Amino acid sequence: MSERFRIAVALRLDRLRGIALVTDFGDEGPYVGQMELRLRERAPEAQVTRLISDLPPFRPDLAAYLLPALVRDVAGPMLFLCVVDPGVGGERGVLAVEADGNWFVGPDNGLLALVVRRAGRHRILRATWRPRQMSATFHGRDLFVPVAAMLFNGERVDGPEISVGEMAGHDLPEDRPCIIYGDRYGNLLSGLRADRLDRRTTIQVGSSALRFARAFCEVPSGTAFWYEDAFGLVELAVNQGRADQLLGLRSGDGITPLASA
Repeated sequence: MSERFRIAVALRLDRLRGIALVTDFGDEGPYVGQMELRLRERAPEAQVTRLISDLPPFRPDLAAYLLPALVRDVAGPMLFLCVVDPGVGGERGVLAVEADGNWFVGPDNGLLALVVRRAGRHRILRATWRPRQMSATFHGRDLFVPVAAMLFNGERVDGPEISVGEMAGHDLPEDRPCIIYGDRYGNLLSGLRADRLDRRTTIQVGSSALRFARAFCEVPSGTAFWYEDAFGLVELAVNQGRADQLLGLRSGDGITPLASA
């Protein structure tokens, strides 16, 4: 799997539905806008969607658990351009991954590991193409965007095909009992897949034991609970309140699922 090869992307413009941006850049500032403009220059036929831009900063190890949930119900094939890259300018590699018909471009830092491991079929390319000019600190615009545009346009991208075991993060646990993302309402998404938990399970957070509810309306106002969210993850919430404030949690903090006796 280490020999070099040239990949002529079989996906054509009439099959790829577009390019979705996944970043930790935030909604303010020039960074996502710069990427969008560069994509329109290099792949003018692509419909570009800002899927999420407020992932926890510098935490590809957390975003790795949210990414499969975000893309699971998206009608493909799509190309997801994923940039959570605290090692920008360093030695980390660049990956172009095909997983169950979708393409993913991003840094080799664990961000794409679970998307690959959970896919029924996949192939992984460590892209060696580099632009003639590239900033040391904005590879999202200068490196990842061109690679994504080349794939979308059906152009060749050089590099060796690698195995899952050669990816950074290949040994991440399948599920992670911690907070991976907090939304604007104060709800807290975890790295646990809800279909793996019995509904009688309680989630222990400090001295609080949260029970399952199907929806917000099933618990009194101000009550904390856990539920299966729209992405299939265990999410902590407070009916008409903020779970982050009530429970004192933020991204990276651990939670403990306790089986019912």
